[in-house]
Amino acid sequence: MTTLIEQLATAKGIASEYVDAWGNPALVSEESKAAMLGAMGYRVDDEAALSAQLEEEYKLHWLRPLDPVMVLRTHESLTLEVRLPIDLANESLSWTLRLEEGGEQSGSFTPVEGELVGVAELGDLEFQAYRVTLAATPGMGYHQLVLCEPGDAEPLGEMRLIVAPKSCYKQPAIANGRKVWGPSVQLYCLRSRHNWGIGDFSDLAQLVEKVADWGAHFVGLNPIHALYPANPESASPYSPSSRRWLNLAYINVEAVPEFQANAALKAEVAAPAFQQMLSALRAKEYVDYTGVMSAKMMMLRKVFEQAKFDAKRRAALDAFVAEGGDSLRQQAAFDAIQACLYAEGQNAWGWPVWPEALKDYHTPEVEAWIAAHQQDVDFFLYLQFVADEQLAVADARAKASGMVMGLYRDLAVGVSEGSTEIWANRDLYCPKASVGAPPDILGPLGQNWGLPPMNPGKLFDAAYQPMVDLFRSNMRSCGALRIDHVMALLRLWWVPPGESAAKGAYIYYPVNDLLGILALESHRNQCLIIGEDLGTVPEGIDVTLKENGVHSYKVFFFERSKDDGGFISPAHYAEQAMSALTTHDMPTLAGFWHCDDLALGKQLGLYPDEEVLARLYADRHEAKQRILDSLHAHHVVSDSVSRDVNWVGMNTELNHGMQIHMSRGNCALFSTQLEDWLEMDKPVNVPGTSYEYPNWRRKLSRDLEELFADEGLKALAHGMSRARDEAGH
Repeated sequence: MTTLIEQLATAKGIASEYVDAWGNPALVSEESKAAMLGAMGYRVDDEAALSAQLEEEYKLHWLRPLDPVMVLRTHESLTLEVRLPIDLANESLSWTLRLEEGGEQSGSFTPVEGELVGVAELGDLEFQAYRVTLAATPGMGYHQLVLCEPGDAEPLGEMRLIVAPKSCYKQPAIANGRKVWGPSVQLYCLRSRHNWGIGDFSDLAQLVEKVADWGAHFVGLNPIHALYPANPESASPYSPSSRRWLNLAYINVEAVPEFQANAALKAEVAAPAFQQMLSALRAKEYVDYTGVMSAKMMMLRKVFEQAKFDAKRRAALDAFVAEGGDSLRQQAAFDAIQACLYAEGQNAWGWPVWPEALKDYHTPEVEAWIAAHQQDVDFFLYLQFVADEQLAVADARAKASGMVMGLYRDLAVGVSEGSTEIWANRDLYCPKASVGAPPDILGPLGQNWGLPPMNPGKLFDAAYQPMVDLFRSNMRSCGALRIDHVMALLRLWWVPPGESAAKGAYIYYPVNDLLGILALESHRNQCLIIGEDLGTVPEGIDVTLKENGVHSYKVFFFERSKDDGGFISPAHYAEQAMSALTTHDMPTLAGFWHCDDLALGKQLGLYPDEEVLARLYADRHEAKQRILDSLHAHHVVSDSVSRDVNWVGMNTELNHGMQIHMSRGNCALFSTQLEDWLEMDKPVNVPGTSYEYPNWRRKLSRDLEELFADEGLKALAHGMSRARDEAGH
């Protein structure tokens, strides 16, 4: 059994060893490997059952003449493996390549004239595998290869052929060396005088226009994936219900055409009591998700039920629903079921606690439920349509304002266990495992993010369509996509059920195939790609990402010399990268400088003992001194900022000096944070906490109208624009 598990683990991409955060080799136990295989659906607890499973897999492999999918880059020859019964090896077989854009290419080959690469016996029949090269020259796109015996209309086998460019798209200005900057923002944090207590797509459109006037070329967003409208306190953008659809909380009710056309509802919203409620929601320091969603969903339901769609509007909605297909229907059905269960007083946080009959989308009971509640499902289809439309308006404003890049969206690493995606695609995911991170310096116990991973084998069997859909939907209405934890394209740290993250292992994914699909969709959608590659990065992957045109991620606080601990000058950062001073998982500039994050961590019990905390304070003190040394050496702060850290608190000059310092850097993109423009001290998220701190709720301290009336911030923006232009020459 031991050798069987070891062999199977190797075949399924489970790594036996890895290099840990301290640079030491670490081994993965057989117990962990068995747990991973169990999560993939293998009967590791029963040797006979496991052998039968493997026998069946082996048989299916040989009975399938062609793999389900192959990814080629342009200018690579079409060389593939064909598996056939021995009596077909001498036959002349014909192939037809049906091209995506229409038309076809065809030819024939005799297998034995290729290279013999494998032999197998199934019962008393011998099978042979040959590697052959076809004289086909397909362009970029998704094509279908069909293999036939001469004179036989029934195909022997079919394969999807994906032909991708060598690397991802870059806007011409950026490809030609233009250096750009823009603010990144958690959309829900935005305050304005018109929103309903949460930043919305109209606020985003306003932000885009205002920062474009100040010289910015993009606005970066948190993931805006679908969450749980009926369970609004599940607010983490990184634990979504679906990564293909949008968060309905961001709809601006008053911008919906059907609201605009309804005088009675406009009067209801304008009434003093309703306006007072909205003012109270706007005034709160933290987003009141329950209050916001209650107000929005109540009014949107009325808008929908009283809507009078003209022919053009109805056609646009129908076209959106048709294009969304079954995936959109799954999302609408999930949201409708969850809302109904909550309305009946049930705990319905996710499908695992729903009534047995509703726990799987693909059942007659769910079909019957949808048929009986069609109006509820249609309501959620309509809301996705409205959200998509409002995001497109913000994107159009960005493009019309002359921004080089426009919006950049953020793709989360996975979906949460109770989500639509797993409810409706159980076979694709491994719900018994969870994605996380191995132990490292910041998290000595490792991390478990509670996000079930995709099964690489099932992804291959599905001809990678789930990844095509995922990339395509997230490149909609934007000019760039940031991929959170881009290492997920290569490997993910799986944590077995009920175990600590330290008991996990890395599972490898077909990185070159996935990067090919990413590059193809990136060109089709004219979307630049940024890969968040912080943390433990295996050797060689940085080169692979660079060759594929994926922009790296450089955070100032982490870019230090291995020799003396000094801060590397941003002038020496890689060009194909986005730089930032700090991120949503880190303290703000003021918080970092005043060690607020360490005080908060102590208060929340994040550190094992006083000794660790004391060391962190000492390290921070030294880091701040090195930052001052660097800023003075680059002449970005005046002598009124002392060179001795003991005399320096965070102030506007130091804050702006750090942002100008980064703007002068070599990276193609520099992302600044609105929190730091406003000199805020509270973080938006404290990693390692869930209920101890109000993560994903803290708003900006000023509204957009005030922010853009601030002459000091306008001067900062112009200073950054000048610095970027100078760095580009």
